[in-house]
Amino acid sequence: MTKKRSVNINLGRMRKCFSPKPLAIGVAAVFVAACSDNRQEAAVYLNADDCISDNPEFAEQCKTAYQEALVEAERTGPKYNSQNDCEYEFGANQCRQVNNQSGSFFMPFMAGYMLSNLLSPRGYHYQPMYTSYSRYSPLRHRWMASDGYDYGDVRKRKFRVSEKSFKPKPTVTKTMSRGGFGSSVRAKSSWGSAKKSGWGG
Repeated sequence: MTKKRSVNINLGRMRKCFSPKPLAIGVAAVFVAACSDNRQEAAVYLNADDCISDNPEFAEQCKTAYQEALVEAERTGPKYNSQNDCEYEFGANQCRQVNNQSGSFFMPFMAGYMLSNLLSPRGYHYQPMYTSYSRYSPLRHRWMASDGYDYGDVRKRKFRVSEKSFKPKPTVTKTMSRGGFGSSVRAKSSWGSAKKSGWGG
């Protein structure tokens, strides 16, 4: 009877020879972390001129992205039945009335727009940004996206964000009550960015 070749193999020696070294494990961990980090540099600009000041060679892109963000803000931004409810959340004189196919409502002014990949040949990414000036709001002086994601203090203007941040947001057709936006942002901050906003259409 022929013996199997595996009988003559020293398994203990093989395990010793092929055991991963601590340094190799560390390098592999760093490599995997780097590959999984698909975040990109992004900046928040107050308006097109603010963007052009930082990127004079991309003046047209700054202007176009700003106009696109304004349109996106009207489509996806928080909406209220009354001016008082909107201003309670965002501050006095920080809301405007809109009349369109969805009806008449009040919504906050876009406070700025986040822009990334301005130098990329594949095209830039953008999204409208909001902030609150209301002393009644816990979100006062914080950057917020229309989906309720809180990016932090408005004094910070540079970020590293996931590409998912710029995925198209749902069109908002429903109006919310006073404090609704703040409640949704707090819920998102508590439960993570996977939680859906509470004011979609």
